[in-house]
This record gives sequence, structure tokens and C-alpha cells, in this order.
Amino acid sequence: MISNTVMFDLDGTLLPMDQDVFTGVYFGYLAEAVAPLGYAREELIQAVWKGVRAMVANDGTRTNEEAFWDCFASLFERDVRQDIPRFDQFYREEFGRAKKATGFDPGAAETVAMLKDAGCRLILATNPIFPAVATEQRIRWAGLDPDDFDYMTTYENSHYSKPNPLYYTELLNKCGISPREAVMIGNDTVEDLAALRAGMRVFILTDCLINTRKIALEDYPHGSWPELMKWLKQEEGNEGL
Repeated sequence: MISNTVMFDLDGTLLPMDQDVFTGVYFGYLAEAVAPLGYAREELIQAVWKGVRAMVANDGTRTNEEAFWDCFASLFERDVRQDIPRFDQFYREEFGRAKKATGFDPGAAETVAMLKDAGCRLILATNPIFPAVATEQRIRWAGLDPDDFDYMTTYENSHYSKPNPLYYTELLNKCGISPREAVMIGNDTVEDLAALRAGMRVFILTDCLINTRKIALEDYPHGSWPELMKWLKQEEGNEGL
């Protein structure tokens, strides 16, 4: 059988995108939605980025959700926590407009379906800086269903973020998985190769590659969807599919 557990990144992996383009569109819609509450566009964007950095720096003592809102709220003189229901509404009702800044690759859904048929446990190991409602929508944009995954990381249920290897350790422990049993599939050589430090194997999907540190790809398994399936089969002695 192919590896017992396969973990997938979402943005740029299962869901093709240029991250900078997507972020610009998403932030634009968010700023538009909360402007009536008194948030100036640039002030909001800077505050959100600081909240993201707080989640990336999270030391495990609180959830990423708590880390974000503690940081975000500290940047304003008024009580912005009362606005959380409007932010939640945005993700439920308006975030979907940002789908136009993403792509679609049938290879993602085909690969997930084949792995499920082979009896693999599938985990969505997306960087947990979004609420669950936004993560579930992005899964659907990729032609998948949240129920395709046994577990997914969101800012509500995670205490670390990529590229901290403790993100992967926490995920493995929560799911009762040995790192030797798991493979991580992702497109970011910094965030996803961090799984190596947690004892996992890693394959870098190159379709929407992010390689800010110019890491030599030839040192790691990499390629597109067909190369991924070939590698998985070879890793497991050509058994399972």
C-alpha cells in the first residue's frame, strides 16, 4: 500500500494560485467589508499581517486564533473584538469572491481520489492561519470536499504554524501518527520541507513552487502530479495502486 498517511498543503498545492495575487484580492474584499466599521484599508492590512506574524511565532501556549486576535486587538485603541462577528460573516458570505484569484488542476482531485481508494489516511496540512470556514471553502475551490480529509488544520485547532516543525509534531500527535508513516506534499520549500525536521518524508510539488531561499530541488523528491504518484508508488514498492 502507498504510505499510510499523506498530508497535503492547500494553497499552491491542491489549489493552484499565485500567493501574492490571491492575497491582494482577498485583502481587498476584506477591507471593503469592514470599512463601515472604521477600518482604513492600509491600517487593516498592516494589522492583519502583524496578526499573521503572531501566529507564525506562536509558541504553543495558545491557539493561533487567540494569537491572532490578541495581536490584532492590541493595535487599536478601541475594542475591536466586538467586530469579530463581522469578520466571521465575511468569511462565511463574502470570502468566496476571492476564488477568482485561484486556479484549478484536476490532477489534485484525481490524486486524492486514488489515494483514498488505496486506503490512505488523508490530512489537510495547510498553514493554520485561516478560520475553518475559509479553509473549507478553499478545499471546495480545488474540486474537493472537506470530508475527503480525516483532519485539517485551522487557526482554531492549532498552536503552531509553518515553518515551525512543532506544527507537524503537533499534527502527528493529534492524529496518532508516527512520522515514519507519513508523507508531506507541499509547494513551499521553507514551510513544507520543515516536515523533514519532524521525521517525515516530503515531496515538493513544483506547479506553483515557492522557493524563496533558492533551495536545490534536486536534493529532494519533486515534480508535478504525475511525478508525485510515481514517487509514492516507488516509495512503497509499487504496491497499492
